[in-house]
Amino acid sequence: MNIQHLSPYIRIAMDSHIPFPWYLEERVLFDYELLYVKEGRIQVTIENDVFIGEPGDLFLFRPKQRHSIRKLGTELLRQPHLHFDLFYKEDSPDVKVSFKKLEDMTADEMKWFRNDDLEQITPQIPSHIRLRNTLVIERIIFEIIKEFQMTLPFYEINIKGLFLQLLNVLLRENYWNCNPHLVTNMGEMEQLRIYLDHNIDRKVTLDELSKISGISKYYMISLFKQSFGKSPIQYHLLLRIEKAKEMIQFTNDPLTLIAESVGFPDIHSFSKAFKKIDGVNPSFYRKKKIYKHED
Repeated sequence: MNIQHLSPYIRIAMDSHIPFPWYLEERVLFDYELLYVKEGRIQVTIENDVFIGEPGDLFLFRPKQRHSIRKLGTELLRQPHLHFDLFYKEDSPDVKVSFKKLEDMTADEMKWFRNDDLEQITPQIPSHIRLRNTLVIERIIFEIIKEFQMTLPFYEINIKGLFLQLLNVLLRENYWNCNPHLVTNMGEMEQLRIYLDHNIDRKVTLDELSKISGISKYYMISLFKQSFGKSPIQYHLLLRIEKAKEMIQFTNDPLTLIAESVGFPDIHSFSKAFKKIDGVNPSFYRKKKIYKHED
């Protein structure tokens, strides 16, 4: 799955209040459902696993996944929930919310099942999530529900954006939960990132960064890459090249001076690094600037 192609479709967004005894019999869905426990308690069975849901818990039901839900206790159950497709398709508006078992589906209904594209994202999002940060996710869920119910002009665009925010927060929280060592060292990694941001005028070394963070060199590289997606040296080089690109386009400084200002000893090493990162020579952006000026 290419996350750049995500175009979510929200089928249902509602805040359910259930004051009476309630049991949702086993079923499978055509789409995904996110269910948030705002108040009350529930027992959720997904395939052969049984979970107890309490306020602040989130459940993810996937296409074709057997599940049932039972309300526990006598207090009010409040469960805002969303049914969605990750990718809009021509039949997305026609697909219904299923209450059937798989064996009871008609041939036409079998065509409605969505692919479980979330399974391609690692680490895998579990079926039951005990959130550390309930306020952010709860706020976005209720914003989606409000937007869905009000149907203001172009609400579809806003809902897509809100849902992508929700998915991002959920994926990121799950990533931290699966990598607690990153959370423990996040302060040191952020300190390194800020240090690199403020030293784009020169080359830094791994020994230098290791000394600043107090973490061994190779473990520090691993932590930084897991936190920010790049090694510290790759991250720093990208910052230096981006700064150089900006100077090439918006100043008249010679390329040799620009190379020196971002920590390269000569134009040759600068051009080589620039092309490796950006795919073109530095002079490409100087020419581009001239053409724009002539227009």
